[in-house]
Amino acid sequence: MAKRIRISNETLNCYGTWIRTEGIDLTQFNRNPVLLWMHQRGVVIGMIKDIRVADGEVTGEPWFDEVREESRLAKQQWEKGTLRMGSPNFEILETSEDAALLKPGQTRPTVTRCKLMEYSMVDIGGNDDNIRLSYEGREIRLDAGGGCDLPLLKESFNENQTLQTMNEQLKTIALMLGLADTATLQEVQKQINVLLGYQTANTTLRTEKEKLEKELDTLRLAGITSLVEEAVTSGKIEAGKKAHFIELGKKLGQESLKLTFEAMHGTVKPSMMLNRTTSQAAGDWKKLSEVPAEELKLMRKNDPQQYRKLYKAEYGVDCPELN
Repeated sequence: MAKRIRISNETLNCYGTWIRTEGIDLTQFNRNPVLLWMHQRGVVIGMIKDIRVADGEVTGEPWFDEVREESRLAKQQWEKGTLRMGSPNFEILETSEDAALLKPGQTRPTVTRCKLMEYSMVDIGGNDDNIRLSYEGREIRLDAGGGCDLPLLKESFNENQTLQTMNEQLKTIALMLGLADTATLQEVQKQINVLLGYQTANTTLRTEKEKLEKELDTLRLAGITSLVEEAVTSGKIEAGKKAHFIELGKKLGQESLKLTFEAMHGTVKPSMMLNRTTSQAAGDWKKLSEVPAEELKLMRKNDPQQYRKLYKAEYGVDCPELN
């Protein structure tokens, strides 16, 4: 397979410009893909075959006819690798100073349209992507005597473009801040400072809110825990279900949990039932002051006759009507 050579790509060249690959007109060159030696008219040493355009560059295969001595020598040196560089001759048709097409370090307008006139094998090029340009019928040279016909970029153009872009950005920011699009830079900065102050205040308030919420949660949990412990003590719930009712309190709220416990009846301890049975069986109560308080409440409700008897024994008068 023959070795290929790069005819052109889109890197910045020694002229301070670059050539758009899509803007290269290959029509004439495809009809006459002549290969010259050192850009010398009349010194044809071969042709460029299999010209391809892909990935932003133009490539082809040098073919040497070996008719001239220059061609025979060039072929031998190309095959051995001592001759490696070629140079296209472009006729510039159109340039642009559009900021979107400028590359870092570029000093001259971008070549957006051009025509490939011929391609030459050269010994030493101006740079790794060596090219030869002509503009308005004149060859562009970079030597001190010939100067360069391709004009430099207008600095004022770049400056104006940058200033215009900044002004548009300032208008956009002003509108986002709720200001008029005619707001000055100082007015925009003032409004930004106000918003930054709001942001700081919001951050502080958010931190304080989170702190208060944690403290409130702690107090709620303490209140719920206290209610549950009271319910355990009064016999309304079992101690083993304490964690369950604490979680229930977190979901329902402290007030709802309190109402739930108030609707429950406490359990009577077996020891109290045993003492009550033993005392009643003994029948040794002579007056009200001898009856335990818990038993006295039950007696008043469940055995009013006994209660009246002990009342009279205690105070010497009949017991008032019991309500």
